[in-house]
Amino acid sequence: MFEEMEPIEFEHAGTLLRGYAAHPATTGPVPAVLVMHSAVGVAHGVNEPIARKLADQGYLAVCTDMFGAHLEGVSLEDAWVELGQIRADPDQQRARTVAWFDEVARRSDVDETAVAAIGFCYGGTTVLELARSGADLKAAVSYHGVVTTHAPAEPGTVPGHVVVYHGARDPFVSLADVDQFRDEMQHAGVDYQVTVFGTAAHGFTDPDAASMQLDGVVYDQLANDLSWNGTIALLRHAFGR
Repeated sequence: MFEEMEPIEFEHAGTLLRGYAAHPATTGPVPAVLVMHSAVGVAHGVNEPIARKLADQGYLAVCTDMFGAHLEGVSLEDAWVELGQIRADPDQQRARTVAWFDEVARRSDVDETAVAAIGFCYGGTTVLELARSGADLKAAVSYHGVVTTHAPAEPGTVPGHVVVYHGARDPFVSLADVDQFRDEMQHAGVDYQVTVFGTAAHGFTDPDAASMQLDGVVYDQLANDLSWNGTIALLRHAFGR
């Protein structure tokens, strides 16, 4: 996994983080997309192929690490423990997303005015936290992520387009949560979109979802394809290329 991808390491709040960048064929400053991982961690099988697909579109795509390099490839049980610890400190969680944004945006091969973020499951949550932070994101896309927050977006603080793809049968995020998110975005004056797939559940982007053997975590090819195609259209619009 991550063969021929560039490791990116830095320390945040005493934790060494290690992500991986997929490079496009083009040279010079290019748009960048953060690919934020699920509760399983950066080595979850969804992240690497998505990053490579984004690189094929001409973007520098970075699989970010929210848990720490020492936890890469750990068991699902250990990942759940780390997830609980980082979510217990939501301010630090949000700060870590900003640290990743800053780390990528400052690169000489990145156009700092053209950075977006997408995320799956827990990554969908962190993408929305990054957007709420006021970071200069062109676009933020959450796939089946938790949409509630400890610190809602303030008016005028979210500059880019925010998109949420949600499955109506997701047991972890209710439709009431989605309605609350809509209210938050409208109050903050955000350019946003919410798409609810009526028969999809949690994890609808993960072809290996069944291997997790968790109730309510199911791959849905149609929801996956529609959300992915929508993301590519959004990025082209946001980056103007």
